[in-house]
Parts: sequence; structure tokens; C-alpha cells
Amino acid sequence: MSIKLEHLNYVYSQGTAYEKKALNDICLEIKHGEFIGIIGHTGSGKSTLIQHLNGLIRATSGELYYNGENIYQEGYDMRKLRSEVGLVFQYPEHQLFEIDVLTDVCFGPRNQGLSPEACRERALEALGLVGLKEKYYQSSPFELSGGQKRRVAIAGVLAMRPKVLVLDEPTAGLDPRGRDDILDQIAFLHKESDMTVILVSHSMEDIARYADRLIVMNKGTVMYHDEPKKVFEHYRELEKVGLAAPQVTYIMHDLAGKGIPVRTDVTTVAEAADEIMRVLEKVE
Repeated sequence: MSIKLEHLNYVYSQGTAYEKKALNDICLEIKHGEFIGIIGHTGSGKSTLIQHLNGLIRATSGELYYNGENIYQEGYDMRKLRSEVGLVFQYPEHQLFEIDVLTDVCFGPRNQGLSPEACRERALEALGLVGLKEKYYQSSPFELSGGQKRRVAIAGVLAMRPKVLVLDEPTAGLDPRGRDDILDQIAFLHKESDMTVILVSHSMEDIARYADRLIVMNKGTVMYHDEPKKVFEHYRELEKVGLAAPQVTYIMHDLAGKGIPVRTDVTTVAEAADEIMRVLEKVE
């Protein structure tokens, strides 16, 4: 289930005094089963971009193909697209509204026309996948912690069994433990379900740890599009547009600058520890 964007453009308030070009000639392909990270400063176009992926926003010009079909062609089934490309917004708990957790997660499958029994089965499966304990299923979603609300919101999308899961800053406002729990769960889902995951994040550490490929947005254009190690080699250029590399990248460059023969393409703490140990073993 690939997604392909060809020369896609989007202009807000076109033809008015407030006209602003948000996306400029975007050409991308996201293949089935990939874990894609998207980063960019505020206003870079990343949130606008992902809202195109399931048709919430229609491009001003250009084409978007899902599984080989142009979603802008006449008669295209947008409802089916939105059931297969699930979008979890930033602060998704604001989308929770039902009387209890289980009912809330049933909402998506119910809109797909499934029977009450099938909805319940899907909801229980999704809640299990996100790791929410059964004792919370009958609780009001508004009584849960921030991290638990995120799990419920993600479960609500998973219950529709999407082929692609798009997440816009899913850990915003969470403490470090809550952030790690959510991202580890998403990584588990990606691995176990062969689902395509597209993650928008401000955390370079998170992106480096989880993503197979990284898309860097800047002023509505794709600045870089490559595996994280190669993108973060350009950390000086990223700094110029208000971004950065993971902290370990700077540490490894500092060590190399002091004459310690470490690799500088390291992007995670685990990789840094292994590389430093490798060098220390050689010294011994």
C-alpha cells in the first residue's frame, strides 16, 4: 500500500490577501511497511503534508496516489481511503467524547458499518495492542492520565485496522516515561502488523531511534529525504533552519575533534555506547 506524491502544491486562502503557499512541488514515495519520520520547524508544512495523505486536505495542484490510484480522480472512494490511512492528531485526547473507553474505541468501526459484536471485538483487540489495562475499559476517557488518553485515541484509529498509521506529535506534553511507552508501543505495532507508520516529531532522538527514513520539511519543501544517519550528517545545515541532530551526534563529533577515533554517524545512545566501547577496547 504505497503512497506517492507527484508535484503536490497547497496554497492556504488562495486568491485572498491572506494567501500563503504551504507546500511547494512535493515529490515523495512512501512504500508499504516503512517507518517514516517527518521533522521541520513550526510552519514548515509537515502537518499540512500529512493531512493530504488521507484526503482531509485536497492539493491545490499535483497528484497523490494511494496503492496506484489517484485519490483526486472522479468517483474515488475517500471513505475507504480514510479507513485505510488512519490519522492521529496532535493532542488526540481532544477527540475523545464517548461515555467510556470501550465505547469510544468502537466509534470508528461502527462508522465502517460493522455489527456491535464486530465493533467490540475490534475495540478489545486495539486496546490490547496499545497496552491499556482492562480495568480502564469502562472508565470515562476523561478520568485517565495523559498517556492513557493517547493510548485510547490511538486504539480508536487502530480499531479501523488501517494499513497506514499517521501520527502528528503523539507524545507532545507527555513526561519522558510516557513518551517512551507510547513510541515503544508504536514501534511494536509497526513490527508485528506490517503497518506503514508515519511519525511527525520534534524530537531528533525519537526520530533517530525509530525511523527507517527521514523527511525534513523547510518552508513547504522537502529539504532532505534519506535514512536518519545520512540526514544528520548535515547537522550544521539543519541548525540554520532551526533544527538539530540528536545530542549524541554532537558528542561524537566533539570526541572526534579531540582526536578520539570514533565514528561520527552515530545517532542513538545505544550506538554511541557501542562505538565508545569499541574504541576503548582498541586502546587496551
